Amino acid sequence: MKSDIHPKYYPDCKIYYRGEVVMTVGATVPEMHVEVWSGSHPFFTGQKTFVDTAGRVERFQRKFAGEYFKKPETKPAPKGKK
Repeated sequence: MKSDIHPKYYPDCKIYYRGEVVMTVGATVPEMHVEVWSGSHPFFTGQKTFVDTAGRVERFQRKFAGEYFKKPETKPAPKGKK
């Protein structure tokens, strides 16, 4: 086997969330900065939040409101000559 091909292992990698150390893990980097972690994620905390960015619900309702799903009227097929 080749030697010196693996990255350096840091057994005490610090995980930062909003400037605070929230946990220590083993990794190949000395520190990580994260935007979401299990202590702040709604799935793990049980806090449900509704985020409607840029009015997506309203835009969807405007797009599909009215007669959007109404079927177009079809003309009867012309009768062929016999």
